[in-house]
Amino acid sequence: MLEFESVRMQFPADANLILGQSHFIKTVEDLYEAVVGTVPQAKFGLAFNESSGPCLIRAEGNDDELRNAAIRNAQALGAGHVFVLILRDAYPINLLNVVQNIPEVCSIFCATANPVEVVVAKSDQGRGVMGVIDGGAPKGVETPADVTARKEFLRKIGYKR
Repeated sequence: MLEFESVRMQFPADANLILGQSHFIKTVEDLYEAVVGTVPQAKFGLAFNESSGPCLIRAEGNDDELRNAAIRNAQALGAGHVFVLILRDAYPINLLNVVQNIPEVCSIFCATANPVEVVVAKSDQGRGVMGVIDGGAPKGVETPADVTARKEFLRKIGYKR
């Protein structure tokens, strides 16, 4: 029998979260190297739930507050082979390709600064992430003015020309 639970991720308001699934203890070091090698100024904390052997939460990072937040979120999830990466002074868009290209990374559940709830299933074997609820529900369809505002914003912040 499966039981389902919603786990709210807790991270600082000025931070972003990348939540994913990986399959090997090497994940922690590879993710650390990916962040510092891609966005050297980033502050971050990382936790990975090992799911075999000693089944420890493996943690790294260069910011104690974010590292501790990543650990707390990994503990709250309690799901094996899941990693929580919390970033400050960097955005997921700057890291997603690098993270997805790490050989042991299986998938990314979300990359966001929005409030996030993670839907976790529990069985006799353990816990697993089923999906995420990222932010709020749509309130409508964009109008022509909204399209113009979107395009202007992306150009203002340098993501489009």
